[in-house]
Amino acid sequence: MWFAITLTVVMGVSFFLMKNVKGGPFDSERALEPAIEANLNARYHLDWPLWRQFLHYTGPLNLDEKGWFGEGELAGSQPLGGVLTGDFGPSFRYRDFTVNDIIGQSLPISALLGTVAMMWALALGVSTGIASALRRGSGVDLALRLAATGGIALPNFVIAGFLIIAFVFLVPLLPVAGWGSLREMLLPGFCLGLVYAAYISRLTRTGMLEVLSQDHIRTAYAKGLAPRTVVMRHALKGGLLPVVSYLGPATAGILTGSLVIERLFFIPGLGLHFVNSASNRDYTLAMGVTILYTVLVYTLNTVVDLAYTLLDPRIDLAEEA
Repeated sequence: MWFAITLTVVMGVSFFLMKNVKGGPFDSERALEPAIEANLNARYHLDWPLWRQFLHYTGPLNLDEKGWFGEGELAGSQPLGGVLTGDFGPSFRYRDFTVNDIIGQSLPISALLGTVAMMWALALGVSTGIASALRRGSGVDLALRLAATGGIALPNFVIAGFLIIAFVFLVPLLPVAGWGSLREMLLPGFCLGLVYAAYISRLTRTGMLEVLSQDHIRTAYAKGLAPRTVVMRHALKGGLLPVVSYLGPATAGILTGSLVIERLFFIPGLGLHFVNSASNRDYTLAMGVTILYTVLVYTLNTVVDLAYTLLDPRIDLAEEA
């Protein structure tokens, strides 16, 4: 129920805000003939009232040329269609492609880039967070916290610029552009995941410090268990709870925040189309990507809630509900 309400609100607010921005999908430096512009507006139903355009796009009423409502203002209406059937419609700017075609081509690329970035983030963040917590107050702890703070403070395009200079020009180990091979994925994935690795490192350190101070950890040490066993078997699961709660929005953030990295490394992902759709007033593409990101965020947050019950048996989702 909450998912349906959330999605409806996001769709409605996004649609009407987008429609109230000046300009349209067929505006350009070279003005179109009035008759041509009128035909294009009629073809894409941009001459309809906003409420009819919204209903046509979302699907409660799929308004086309032939319908079931006879004559009148709702003539040509058919129930169910549009977004409800998974059809986001044609792109206004890429006229040879539908929005589904564009998402189908670019989403796997962004998803693969995000997967590589998340692997970097988890590997670096969890390992450095554990090391920092186990050496609390030492020089290693201070250095790792400073590095994490720098990773949080610096935008990923600044980090990417330094790494491109270092590993492409000064020490030519990795390619600067392209997509397809593992070597081409390493550097953009690292640049995208480094900011999230910094957050994960701080969260892991905080969670581990809290768990390491609890009674059952002191009891495990008193029984003579090896420090490695205590940390990996008894402390790590509870210490990762803050990280798990962060992974839902972080994963969605990696997918939505990859625009700059995709531009820098010439990666044909979904983030590039998302921003271009806003600048081009490509209403259907912008709405399609917005809806997709909303579904991803909600789904990932739900997965995080379920994962909580696996990491901490004291949490009962039924009681929380």
